[in-house]
Amino acid sequence: MTDPSAPLVRDAVEADLSAITEIYAAEVRTGLASFELEPPPLEEMARRRGDLIAQGFPYLSAELDGRVAGYAYAGPYRPRPAYRFTVENSIYVAAWARRRGVARALLEALIARCEAMGKRQMMAVISGGPASVALHVAAGFEHAGRARAVGWKFERWVDVVTMQRALGPGADQPAPR
Repeated sequence: MTDPSAPLVRDAVEADLSAITEIYAAEVRTGLASFELEPPPLEEMARRRGDLIAQGFPYLSAELDGRVAGYAYAGPYRPRPAYRFTVENSIYVAAWARRRGVARALLEALIARCEAMGKRQMMAVISGGPASVALHVAAGFEHAGRARAVGWKFERWVDVVTMQRALGPGADQPAPR
């Protein structure tokens, strides 16, 4: 039986883009999880989603109480071909939905989707703070490094923490040909 208070995670659809744009805009304006300084418009958010989906990457929404409560996606970690088995995750949750399991549900779904794609490593590049680090630790990520004072936002320097988690067989087996 499904818990009615648990987030429903599903593929993001075009109808979600208005809520996704609002969630991201709030983070750009008030938070550190994004280093963008101006919120992108709906059309740009749609383009970004479309680009990732066209490349076969997951782009997910989470619903609570019939509303889009958060979204997440995985994309290429770096553009060079040797990185093709590594993805980077991004997760954003609406302020009203925080501490209700949305981020964890989204991250767990992203991990499962990326493993099913044959990806071997997932990276998290975190500037948002201790809650995001704790989420990733709970999901099996390990610290891979810290870049000090690499972002300038809200009139202060911001560190970035890099975390990493093996997917599927990770590096224990050779990559498929």
